[in-house]
Amino acid sequence: MPDADQGDALIVSVTESGGVYFGIDSISPAALAEAVKSSLGNRTERKLYIKADARTAYANVLKVLYATRTADVEALNLLTAQQDSSESKTLVPPKGLEVSVGLRFPSRSEAIVVQVLDSGQRRPTLKIDDQHIPWATLQSTLGQLFQSRRGEVVLVKAVGTLPFADVVDVTDACRSTGAKVVLVTQEP
Repeated sequence: MPDADQGDALIVSVTESGGVYFGIDSISPAALAEAVKSSLGNRTERKLYIKADARTAYANVLKVLYATRTADVEALNLLTAQQDSSESKTLVPPKGLEVSVGLRFPSRSEAIVVQVLDSGQRRPTLKIDDQHIPWATLQSTLGQLFQSRRGEVVLVKAVGTLPFADVVDVTDACRSTGAKVVLVTQEP
């Protein structure tokens, strides 16, 4: 996402400990919506980038998602740093995942629901439409379900105690199937 490197890009950062920054300024989640709305002003592109530490609890990111949903943002992008496959310790420039944010589930006929649950293990447990599935079959299972349903919308509902990196992994896997991904948020 080269647009995220532009000087006027609107970036919200979430630290490992849950601190929130709008640009370089520390801000409370409560004040974030108004600051974003004000900064969008008369821009033609109403994009917001969220850069969160992979180790932060997803609940910290949810606070930001909830706060910004009322700020007239048209494109919400999660920035991720991915390792270069040729050298395991070399980072490549940030990449992004465009997602939507929603407060409630549409009907089952309109979307596939992927739940990311805390398993107490290294990797969370996954469910698709209330059926447990292994991580290795996430993409193929979604592909099969898309063949039998109209539209390709995936609602991702994740437990707030999980590391943000786990939610990004699921979101990335869902997006790789060509699906539109909606992160389901709940009011704090």
